[in-house]
Amino acid sequence: MLDKVLIANRGEIALRILRACRELGIATVAVHSTEDRNLSHVLLADESVCIGPPQPAESYLNMPAIISAAEVTDAVGIHPGYGFLSENADFAERVEQSGFTFIGPRAETIRIMGDKVSAIKTMKKAGIPCVPGSDGPIGHDNEKNLEIAERIGFPVMVKASGGGGGRGMRVVKSAKDLEAAVNLTRKEAAAAFGNDALYMERFMPHPRHIEIQVLADEHGNAIHLGERDCSTQRRHQKVIEEAPAPGITDKQREDIGRICIDACLAIDYRGAGTFEFLYQDGEFFFIEMNTRVQVEHPVTEEITGIDIVKEQLRIASGLPLSFTQKEVVISGHAIECRLNAEDPESLLPQPGLVTQWHAPGGPGVRVDSHLYSGYKVPPYYDSMIGKIICYGRTREVALARMRNALAEVVVEGIKTNVPLLDDICRDPLFVRGENDIHFLTKKLGL
Repeated sequence: MLDKVLIANRGEIALRILRACRELGIATVAVHSTEDRNLSHVLLADESVCIGPPQPAESYLNMPAIISAAEVTDAVGIHPGYGFLSENADFAERVEQSGFTFIGPRAETIRIMGDKVSAIKTMKKAGIPCVPGSDGPIGHDNEKNLEIAERIGFPVMVKASGGGGGRGMRVVKSAKDLEAAVNLTRKEAAAAFGNDALYMERFMPHPRHIEIQVLADEHGNAIHLGERDCSTQRRHQKVIEEAPAPGITDKQREDIGRICIDACLAIDYRGAGTFEFLYQDGEFFFIEMNTRVQVEHPVTEEITGIDIVKEQLRIASGLPLSFTQKEVVISGHAIECRLNAEDPESLLPQPGLVTQWHAPGGPGVRVDSHLYSGYKVPPYYDSMIGKIICYGRTREVALARMRNALAEVVVEGIKTNVPLLDDICRDPLFVRGENDIHFLTKKLGL
């Protein structure tokens, strides 16, 4: 087992990783910006190192500073969490070249799956069903692009090959709008990702966002932990996630899970990962793979009893998976709400001093958050300040517990999205489990 791990992240995921390390007897090193010296995990870690000023580019995205911190503290492994450098192949490569263990997939795997065109090509080869599309990058020939779009069938989605997080994509409803959409998306992609490569795929009008959690070790073992429904999202950013997904049968789970396992083995995957799909009319269509732990991993942990972060640490230590596929049992239902420091109406970030924090409790309630009374939410980072996860024997029980939890949570001093979360959890469409990825956008009038 790795004996000392540097946590190259902040907030609730950094605290989550620290707790997993402690359970396994692993010493921890917290790196932080000058703004984050009072974060919960920084105060609890065995050691801490300041790596720069508040701006992410000068701290949490500063590769030399993070690797230097690992060197001076004699850390053995580096866990990137999610966001920041977690899916940066160059960082994974530099970590390994510097003599440390990167707690995640190999750099070449991250590189392949990080480029959407190469990811789709790789997944098709591995037998994963993909959305009908351009089968590669599109060029600058407008007539050829129009031919591709007509073959796919309008409406189409023009997407940045290096995109992510909902950025770099545009729906094109007719031929007359295609050229302008391609040109605009190409400019946006170049500015946002340093890569102006684009591809096209069919736009699906009423899909759900379903993802499959996988784990794979270096000994030829791979398992899936079932699916999550992440359809409740706005601007392609997830708001509420749940597991298992409403309406997915055991047979469908078994079939798509087996395909994902086979794909993991085909690409020699290592660590935790997530295959993301659009699901419509009983069919799954691959859209991307996240080569890291997901924000929503707790709902899978609740229904399987498997600690995904501890498995990441075991795999990085060279140990085999703790479970076989036959030992994975999905039981009950879990729902996660992302707690954000934002105005529930304008949805704008609301940094500031938290004058009072009271976490909800009761049967089946889990709170993953770095908040405490007196903590100041900074303006430099993502607005998520925690996650509320509720588990129940059935979806109805889990949802009832979530409504209770949202009624109990207290965050004073700043605005949060609790009113919005409560409204969603009472919406008849959501209560019936019939919402697709456009549900929240329509609800909010965005």
